[in-house]
Amino acid sequence: MEDKPSTSPVEEKPSSAGITVTIETTTTQNDPSGKKLGHTRQNDSVSSTFSQASAISTSSTNSEKPLIVNEKRLTYQSTCPTIVDLEAQTEEDGYKQKPLGRVRYTILTIYRRLFTVAFMGNAIAFIIMMVKGARPMDLVNAAAVNIAVCGLCRQPLVINTLFLIFGSIPRSAPIRIRRLACKIFHFGGVHSGTGVASVIWYIGFAALYTYNYTPSVINTTVLTFVWAVLGFLLSIVIVAYPTFRMRLHDYFELTHRFANWIILVLFWILLILLGKQEANLGNFLLHLPAFWIIIVLTLATIHPWLLLRKIPVKPEPLSAHAIRLHFSHTDVVFGQGISVAKHPLKDWHSFACFTDKFDTPDTKFSCIVSKVGDWTKSTINDQPTHLWKRGVPTYGFGYVLRMFPKIIVVTTGSGIGPCLSFIEDANRPEMRVIWQTKSPLKTYGQRTLDLVHRMDNNPVILDTSITGRVDMLPIVLRLFKEFNAEAVCCISNPMMTKKIVHGCEMRGIPAYGPIFDS
Repeated sequence: MEDKPSTSPVEEKPSSAGITVTIETTTTQNDPSGKKLGHTRQNDSVSSTFSQASAISTSSTNSEKPLIVNEKRLTYQSTCPTIVDLEAQTEEDGYKQKPLGRVRYTILTIYRRLFTVAFMGNAIAFIIMMVKGARPMDLVNAAAVNIAVCGLCRQPLVINTLFLIFGSIPRSAPIRIRRLACKIFHFGGVHSGTGVASVIWYIGFAALYTYNYTPSVINTTVLTFVWAVLGFLLSIVIVAYPTFRMRLHDYFELTHRFANWIILVLFWILLILLGKQEANLGNFLLHLPAFWIIIVLTLATIHPWLLLRKIPVKPEPLSAHAIRLHFSHTDVVFGQGISVAKHPLKDWHSFACFTDKFDTPDTKFSCIVSKVGDWTKSTINDQPTHLWKRGVPTYGFGYVLRMFPKIIVVTTGSGIGPCLSFIEDANRPEMRVIWQTKSPLKTYGQRTLDLVHRMDNNPVILDTSITGRVDMLPIVLRLFKEFNAEAVCCISNPMMTKKIVHGCEMRGIPAYGPIFDS
């Protein structure tokens, strides 16, 4: 006769996060060798599930009888009704896909379109000027303009200004305007496009100056600096290539930073040397647009480093996979993040922040760091008490989503940290949260789950240790329709972000997520 497990009545208790705690006690028969003969199966169709299991051994009075093991399983279930059967997802979602949607949203992305506009506009102007016979200083001015635009796209004050302007569009504005305004975080396409264009303009200047070169001490010196600047410009473009950047990010960052500084110094020297060849150095510089542009660019570059400080940090270990860092050196508001480093001249990392006022009132804000690389791994293991910061807190893409009245927030793993920024905004949109991660309670702790509950009373939490990795797109599409939302916000790894954002956009749903160079 087959031994069957017996299950005690289910006891339900409310948790502090408004989540029902279901305790199932299961008695399982084992054979003398320890092999389990029976077990209970947990229902994995529940929309929000994460569990802990513990085994309590009891001795048998007769050593010849099978050992009885009582298992207590804690199952945390969302109080919201089940919205999706994870084992019955189909491709029939009721949405009509846009014609050529795959081309428009996967190949001709906003980032690539902005890059193309910025680069091709410069390329056409370059060809016209060269055909008409451009002067060397015209090419220098054009290169300086593009270098300035490229650099200012990464200046914190400029970024904050852009987000404040575009994020001020009211919810009463036409949806078309709001959808376009939310794309502001793709300005990385302008950064890259003008950066590459500046190299084209400068190559034209270097070629023209070399062609007209006549041997002399001053001309030889100028020629040396001309090609030195070009060499560093090319190095920046090469290391910025996505494949190189992903595989050797530390080298990309160091090359980008120090090459930029060297170019600024060399460009100053080059302008002065070019002015030395004129009758009046001062008059030459005052009437040269590149001179004023380089002043603005120099100030913009120095500004964040003038605010370089070593600040105290209160580490809060969450698990072997994640840590929460608490800060008090300044104030942040909804949608902002900070850049921190362990050494001021080495790798800098940016993190979205969220307020501490709801659960840690002795500090001002914090960020969640998960183990994804050497820097984050050492941060979790070493738990730093001080870090370096520079510049001012900077707005991120989540800030502009406040222009929608209802949104769906989709995230995986530690992506929940940036999403928690929403809890501080009194004017935040209504939202439903879908969070897929492994063992959320064990990895991120009860307090993190409590904060998630502040975003959404009925969050959809998918524990991959129970359900495995689930295709989230069908869940997003169904919840978007049921909640009558206007937009989808996705914060995840690049592959998942592209899948959710592109899948929604091809169905006419406004969807937003940070990409590699947003």
